[in-house]
Amino acid sequence: MNRRFFIRSGGVALASFGLMNTAPSFLQRVVLGQTRERLTSGRRKTLIAIFQRGAVDGLNMVVPHGESAYYDLRPAIAVAKPQAGNSETVINLDGFFGVHPSLAPFKPLWDSKRLAIVHAAGSPDNTRSHFDAQDYMESATPGLKATADGWLNRYLQSKPDPDRSLFRAVSMTQLTPRAMQGKVPTLAISNLADFTIRAGKNSASVQGGFEAIYDQTVNDVLGGTGKETFEAVNYLKKVNPVQYKPENGAQYPRTPFGNSLLQIAQLIKAGVGLEVAFTDTPGLNWDTHFNEGNGRGQLGNLLQQFSNAIAALYTDLGQRMDDVVILTMSEFGRTARENGSRGTDHGHANAMFVLGNDVRGGKVYGQWPGLRSDQLYEGRDLALTTDFRDVFGEIASKHLGTSNLQSVFPGYASTATKFKGFLA
Repeated sequence: MNRRFFIRSGGVALASFGLMNTAPSFLQRVVLGQTRERLTSGRRKTLIAIFQRGAVDGLNMVVPHGESAYYDLRPAIAVAKPQAGNSETVINLDGFFGVHPSLAPFKPLWDSKRLAIVHAAGSPDNTRSHFDAQDYMESATPGLKATADGWLNRYLQSKPDPDRSLFRAVSMTQLTPRAMQGKVPTLAISNLADFTIRAGKNSASVQGGFEAIYDQTVNDVLGGTGKETFEAVNYLKKVNPVQYKPENGAQYPRTPFGNSLLQIAQLIKAGVGLEVAFTDTPGLNWDTHFNEGNGRGQLGNLLQQFSNAIAALYTDLGQRMDDVVILTMSEFGRTARENGSRGTDHGHANAMFVLGNDVRGGKVYGQWPGLRSDQLYEGRDLALTTDFRDVFGEIASKHLGTSNLQSVFPGYASTATKFKGFLA
C-alpha cells in the first residue's frame, strides 16, 4: 500500500465528516497540503457487484408478460399481467417485459433510464450445481475448476495502481469471495463497526483493531505498511459506523443485506479509494423449490428487501452515482415450468440488473429466445443468448477502464463487438 495515497484519502475522509479537530495529528498536518492534489487527481470509478446466491427466478423477477407461453408454463406461480390499480400484477416496462410488483422501487430508475436489464444471460456451462455454477461465475471460466483467481481480482491485476488504497477492493462478507481471490490484496469486512478482517484467501481473521494486524504481521500484504496507516484506519473505524447518516432521505432496510449496502456507501463517501465492492444477499434465500408465490409470497418478500436496499443505496449516493455502477448476478436461473410443489427447480439463463447514472437504461438488452417448448434449453429452461462475461467485460472496459480483457477473461474472446451497449 502507498502511504501517501492513504494519507490523502484519510484527509478526504476527515474533512468530509467535519472532524479535523479530533483527527490524528499527522492527518491534520497534511490535509491542507494535499487539497490541491485531491481536487485535480480525477474521480475514481467504482463497481458494486451484488451476488444473488441460490439462483433467483429471473422469469418471475423480470416477467415476459407479453408471451402467452409464460402463463401456460406457470398456472399457479405466474405473475398476472399488468392491471392498473392492482398491486399484485406485473409492473409494465415496455409492453412485453415487466418486473415483479415487489420491485416497484426500481420503476423510477427505469423511467429515468438509469436501470438496464440483460435477460437470458448467464453461464454457457450446463451445470445445475449451485457450488459449481457460483465458482464458474466468480472465476469467469465456465467449466474450468482449476482457475486460481477470480475475475474481479484479475481486473485489479490488469490495471495496476501504484497509489492503491488498502480499501481498493472490499467485500462486505465474512470470507473473501471467489471473485476477489488472487494476487492483488483485497479485504473482506463483515462489519465496519468491529473491523473483522480477512485479507486474502488463506489468512486468518483478526479481531481487535488494525494495530493487532500490524503487531502480528498476519501476512505480507499488511505487514510493514506503517503505524500511521493503522492509526488512520482506526480513526475511520471510530467515525464512520456510529455517526454515519444516509443522505437524500434514503432509508436502508434494517437487514443484513441493507446494512452491507449502507456500509459500502460509507466507504465510497469516505474517499478511501474504493474501486471494487462486493456483497452477496445475506438472509435472502433465492432457492425457491417450494411455494414460490406469484405477485405475493416467498419470492415477493425477498425481492422487496432486495429492491428496497438497492434503491436506498442509489438514493443515498445521489450524484456520486455518476461514478458508480451497480451490477446484480445469480449463478443460474430456474425452470420455465413450475414444479409440483408450486416452485421452480434449477435452470439455466437468468436476468441481470445494471444501474448507474451513466447506464443507458430503460431497455431490456439481449436477444429473447422465447418460451415455447422447442425454444427452451433442454426442453425445460430459458435458453442462454448472452454470456455473462460479455456483461462483466463491458463494465470492466467501459466503466472501470481496463484495456486488457484477455487477462481478465482468459480463454474467452471478450471484445467490444459482443457488448450489449448498456454503457456509453
